[in-house]
Amino acid sequence: MISIAIDGPSGAGKSTIARMVAGRLGYLYVDTGALYRTIALFFLRHGVDVEDGAAVGQALGQIQVELRYRDGEQQVFLNGENVNGEIRGDDISQMAAAVSPLPVVREFLLGLQRDMAKKDNVVMDGRDIGTVVLPEAQVKIYLTASAVQRAKRRCDEYRAKGIACDYEELLNSVMERDLKDTTRAISPLRQAEDAELIDTTYNTLEESVNLITDYVTRKIASLG
Repeated sequence: MISIAIDGPSGAGKSTIARMVAGRLGYLYVDTGALYRTIALFFLRHGVDVEDGAAVGQALGQIQVELRYRDGEQQVFLNGENVNGEIRGDDISQMAAAVSPLPVVREFLLGLQRDMAKKDNVVMDGRDIGTVVLPEAQVKIYLTASAVQRAKRRCDEYRAKGIACDYEELLNSVMERDLKDTTRAISPLRQAEDAELIDTTYNTLEESVNLITDYVTRKIASLG
């Protein structure tokens, strides 16, 4: 099986690009962020305090997360319920940011992610895929873009959906998230030593997808 690990900061376009690259290669796309968002959804629904270790542990014991694929698209199930449509809100994003650094949560999801890579060719994106989750991945990419560009893209997305956006506030949020991700004690965001650095600041989405698909194709071919 071939594993492609794509790491990088929030807003770099990892999920969109990884999904498109996986589609071109015929690989399964694994959105690890959706897994953490699913945990966050359960915590919000049940009022779980992330500062209470006992409460977090008890809650995890009540959670079953499953990934299923329909027409090649990832669907996330929480205790048998398809929650794909409920895990993209801002409240979920904020809770996911609080949940994801917790060691017990990361350990809870680690086996699920690794099992998928054992069964299928995968493109998996996140913040510690190449460094922790799949350190033996044959292809590793660190995908980034300037904080200014990432904030602009996110703002454009919101406005396209008719959602008001304060660019300066969003830029500050992006930089704060970068600081938290790179300085957290458990699985901090960093570029793996054997990862290819790809900066998409000045690229269109299509250019980035083409660039990464070409790189991955060459890398896989070199493996023999």
